[in-house]
Amino acid sequence: MSRVIPNMPGPFLDIFIPYWGDPGYMKLTIDSVLEQTNPNWRLTVVDDAYPDSTIENYVSSLADSRITFIKKKQNEGITASFRTSLQLAQQDLVCFVGCDDYLLPNYVEIVLQAHEEFPEADIIQPGVTVVDADGKPSKTLVDRVKQRLLRPRSSTPLLLSGEKLATSLLHGDWLYWPSLTFKTASVRKFDFRNEFPIIQDLALVVDMIVEGNSLLVVPEKCFAYRRHSDSASSVLILSGSRFEGERDYFALAAKLARSKGWRRAELAARLRLTSRAHALSLVPILLKTGDGGAFRTMVRHGLGA
Repeated sequence: MSRVIPNMPGPFLDIFIPYWGDPGYMKLTIDSVLEQTNPNWRLTVVDDAYPDSTIENYVSSLADSRITFIKKKQNEGITASFRTSLQLAQQDLVCFVGCDDYLLPNYVEIVLQAHEEFPEADIIQPGVTVVDADGKPSKTLVDRVKQRLLRPRSSTPLLLSGEKLATSLLHGDWLYWPSLTFKTASVRKFDFRNEFPIIQDLALVVDMIVEGNSLLVVPEKCFAYRRHSDSASSVLILSGSRFEGERDYFALAAKLARSKGWRRAELAARLRLTSRAHALSLVPILLKTGDGGAFRTMVRHGLGA
């Protein structure tokens, strides 16, 4: 028998989890949705033809009318899963949660309250805590830079838009994509850029900003982002492939900023200082591995070539 949970008055959040990965992590992600203090959510699992029925069986065992499971016939990749998720969204708000991340119990409560107080915000970035592969608090250099140096500081919700926001993000991407909540109608006007599979999250947000959309930064922490070494972005970082993609994207971002007359944003895209500094910080590691190709790519990117 299906379990039906009474809804609270107000808007609803469509939560999508594109799934391909560790079933153990995925169960924790689903459980974190079930533990929300505000029940006004709908969850859809988009299984990208993962060769295992563990999660399908788990969702079925929950018998919760708010949860839908969709399994694709063949693997299409994360970008296609994002598109599928957005096409299926029916609520006013939507988010795309990573299948190894998890929501803190107050996530839905925080983003719905933020939407109520700032209905003009097209994107909501709530506070994020970073954890490692074992779920323990993590303090990597990347996250210290994001949270202490790049992210705008405010003890109250902060609404940002225009060139100031674009410049900030092009200096250094301080967003955590899986934690973002979007106005469904706003994000549907845009598409993911196939040519930038690793940095497509920043590409989509910048496209939205260029077209006049706004972002709300909420200080309260309500999302756990898992940082571990075997993620797709981490593997591509050490191969140098990520930075090649970043260089191409920042060249495009500079053109977009110039088309708006945003000189500071264009300069930030051309300098790409944080991206270059990140590359140079990895040079000592690559010297030890002996990967000459990746080493040359990293140095070239770091020096702005």
